[in-house]
Amino acid sequence: MSQLRFTTLVEAPLTVAFDVARTLGRPWPEPLEEVVSERPVRDVYASRRRNLTHSRHFSATGAGTLVDEQVDWETGLPGVLGAFVDQVVLRRRITRAMQAHLDLYAAAAARRALEVVQVVGAAVVEGSRVLVAQRSGGPYDGCWEFPGGKVEPGESELAALVRELGEELGVVVVPQAFVGEVLLDGVVAGGEPGTSTLRVWWARLGGGELIAREHAELRWAAADELDALDWIPADRPLLPAVKDLLEVVSRA
Repeated sequence: MSQLRFTTLVEAPLTVAFDVARTLGRPWPEPLEEVVSERPVRDVYASRRRNLTHSRHFSATGAGTLVDEQVDWETGLPGVLGAFVDQVVLRRRITRAMQAHLDLYAAAAARRALEVVQVVGAAVVEGSRVLVAQRSGGPYDGCWEFPGGKVEPGESELAALVRELGEELGVVVVPQAFVGEVLLDGVVAGGEPGTSTLRVWWARLGGGELIAREHAELRWAAADELDALDWIPADRPLLPAVKDLLEVVSRA
């Protein structure tokens, strides 16, 4: 069995990167059969006739989505002949096809990212506690969330994060590191299911005085208090990552 691996950083949220990859398909001369599909983190396709398997793993990062791809194949030819065909023909063809495909894919995903609603949130940490905000009005009235809001067209995620918290809370925040990403449903984002994502960043207070301009209440919560709060559906999946963040920050 022969193998090649490829890694691409795509400037797009996780779900966008996954969906565009599925739309473009694979750069092979015949369709492959879907073996595994775990949206938006992993998929595997295979061709029994060509003895070829192509797997992809998607992971969210602060710069976008990291896509790790692996192609496995067998020549089906014995001995020296099989080794020659593998090294001189197949390996070169697969590498050329993948390189061209990945360039096209990265560009397509970046374009698609401009068309979706992107929401940013902040896990603002002070000591061993994180700032949480209680919604006032709307479908999740009384539920808790990490403060933030929508990214405007042409605005970077971090610029949107600083702007939104200034507008909502009256403070300046200093973004530190990426925490995680969650797919939003249409009720939360105000759009169609699957067309928006929430990307949360760790941040520190950089100035100003906290004011609940748009929320019913603001609260500093410790890690062991988070699970008991009634969270909006989008934010709850991020709690394990936020708890890990609080542990790391409190030890620093």
